[in-house]
Amino acid sequence: MKAFSPDALSVFGTNWALLTAGTPEHFNTMTIGWCGIGRMWNKPSSTVYVRESRYTLEFMNENDYFTVSIYPKEYLPDLQILGKYSGRDCDKVGMTRLTPQAVENSMTFAEASVTLVCRKMYRQFMDADAMPKDVLDTFYKDGDIHYMFIGEVVDVIENAPVN
Repeated sequence: MKAFSPDALSVFGTNWALLTAGTPEHFNTMTIGWCGIGRMWNKPSSTVYVRESRYTLEFMNENDYFTVSIYPKEYLPDLQILGKYSGRDCDKVGMTRLTPQAVENSMTFAEASVTLVCRKMYRQFMDADAMPKDVLDTFYKDGDIHYMFIGEVVDVIENAPVN
């Protein structure tokens, strides 16, 4: 994996990102606010979470790679659209200014400031019995629990400064 600037990852936790999986012919993306960056099994990794109800879960389960991408603030309205609508029901990407772009083994968008290309290493349904009651009451009132995915970061693509 090539080196990347430390500023490239400083936006995690403060900016929204997109999680994308699939092929140029068939992919889906969703807005995410929760993402972890670190090391797992001595490999640089990214951890993402996908609710059981999300269409993107099908793509995460079917594909060995996924991307996590970050955008300049000017694309916030586009990320809001991608978080509001389901790719099951409409061409939500077509409703945005974003341009789908194939990367090694997955998809991202040309407007991304930074894209992490990740190879899926682990998948686990999160156990509600292991969560504190306040977490369940706050985030899972409807029972729509997340799956956790850990991916080895195999490439980092920096297209533009993060703002």
